[in-house]
Amino acid sequence: MGRFLPGQPGRHAGHDAAGPVSRVRLAGLDFNDMDVAAAAAWIAARPADAPFGYVVTPNADHLVRLNRDPALCAIYQRAALCLLDSRVVAGMARFLRLRTPAVAPGSDVTACVLGRHLAPDDRIAIVGLSPAWLPALVERRGLPAPAHFDPAMGFDRDPAAMAAAVAFVRDNPARFVFLAVGSPRQERLAAAIVAAGGVTGTGLCIGASLEFLAGARARAPGILRRIGCEWLFRLGCEPRRLWRRYLIDSPAVIALLVRQRFG
Repeated sequence: MGRFLPGQPGRHAGHDAAGPVSRVRLAGLDFNDMDVAAAAAWIAARPADAPFGYVVTPNADHLVRLNRDPALCAIYQRAALCLLDSRVVAGMARFLRLRTPAVAPGSDVTACVLGRHLAPDDRIAIVGLSPAWLPALVERRGLPAPAHFDPAMGFDRDPAAMAAAVAFVRDNPARFVFLAVGSPRQERLAAAIVAAGGVTGTGLCIGASLEFLAGARARAPGILRRIGCEWLFRLGCEPRRLWRRYLIDSPAVIALLVRQRFG
């Protein structure tokens, strides 16, 4: 398994108009040491007209993938905020006596931002989420009508489709831009938006978070989330799609943590 070749942090990485935050290096990636409430407050403190910055929420699967893809790792390193989205990784790191950042799951951060920090006149944009579930999301969360764009599957491998997604975000200025097209597509899109320039606001790379909030997918009960077994619940719900990720790919994160502890 190759080592990370991290890119240089961007000028917003961990230090933005919302203020600096401490960073903890774990499994080759620099995480911001913030819990859900602190992360949501930091995101909310970024001005709506700040240059576009994005938030990533790596879990075990992401960390393993980043270890194999230096270019993708560089995208994560340039994020305005990098939050640990895995209680399992945190628990293993503590067991190995590694310094461990607070856990801030992307789904919880998303719910906190929308529930506590969204003003009535704030503009939001969503890339991803099936149009069929958009009305339920708006009704359940009491959201203002969002700008919405649902790109085709595999859009990140089609330069024209990627350009269209970037153009949507540029042409629909919003305080919060929810990038909900799965990893690593959403992170690549976030980096492309930054590279395009002239875009403002904060992008949240949050995977299936909006589907949970809209009721399109069931989320694990709170007790399972607190003890780090949300992955087991999701595996039970979607075994054919997730068995390899959780049982074959993600456990490789153990080697990254052991290497950090004893390497």
